[in-house]
Amino acid sequence: MSQQIQKVTANDKEMLSNPKLALVQGPLNVVMKQNVTLSCLSEPGYPPVRYTLFKHNQQVSALNRSDLTPALFTLTISSASDTGEYKCKAEYNNSSGGKYSNSLNFTFIEPISKPVLSSPTSQTKEGQNVTLSCFSENGSLPITYQFFKGRQSISPQKTMQKREAAVIFLFMNSLSDFGTYKCKASNSFSNNTKYSNAFNFTLAEERSHSQPLIISLGLILLLLIIGFALAIPLFIIPLYKAKKIKSTRPSIGLTSPVNAEESENEVIYSEIEPVKPEEEYINFSVIRREEEKGENLKLQYWNI
Repeated sequence: MSQQIQKVTANDKEMLSNPKLALVQGPLNVVMKQNVTLSCLSEPGYPPVRYTLFKHNQQVSALNRSDLTPALFTLTISSASDTGEYKCKAEYNNSSGGKYSNSLNFTFIEPISKPVLSSPTSQTKEGQNVTLSCFSENGSLPITYQFFKGRQSISPQKTMQKREAAVIFLFMNSLSDFGTYKCKASNSFSNNTKYSNAFNFTLAEERSHSQPLIISLGLILLLLIIGFALAIPLFIIPLYKAKKIKSTRPSIGLTSPVNAEESENEVIYSEIEPVKPEEEYINFSVIRREEEKGENLKLQYWNI
């Protein structure tokens, strides 16, 4: 009898199949602090069966089942390190070996932040090429971007596997190409599409050909004003003072006759030349005027 029981038990052990690992609650794309539930069951099998959950060959939890109900494992995804590949193992108690299940891979996803739409320039001309870049700083990869002008899509979706901006090139062919642009970003996080700021391209004003000439003339005029302002204290004021001093000096002498009717007999003393330090005498002229009938006064000079 005991041999028959052992034979039945051995046959049942041989009937233990690879368990099946299934997701009961929650998604495979998980977010921070999210709970998920996994079930592990081997059928057919002979209870009791021990089920062990592994993450990258590291034991996470173990449960014993005395019936044919599955083992349920509840996990809390606290960080990105809790994501990855999970498997379960089914084995009879106090036996070696066991069989492994299929694997389930959990991916950590993060909501994306509002993307930023930018360009090296906001002013351009007709017939010129411009670039637009859209970038979301936060959010789990991959991130999908799309560009719009107004409400109309102007590019196919661009999926970025790396943390880098999506870039498109535009040709400003006509005035209709100027205006407001936007982009949107999305990832595997459900209901998580966000739109960027608005970016406007405006038509750059063309400079007139006379504008450089006007600027040059203005600079020349400014230089002339500065030069005149510097010349006033350096040249004009000293020259004016010199003329004023010269005009206040006494007359050097008389060289022309004087009418007798306009003057009476008198003696006038006047300085002829300034005194020079190196000379040892003072030079004066004495002018004597004598009145004669019908004749001009005669001038006589005497040096002292």
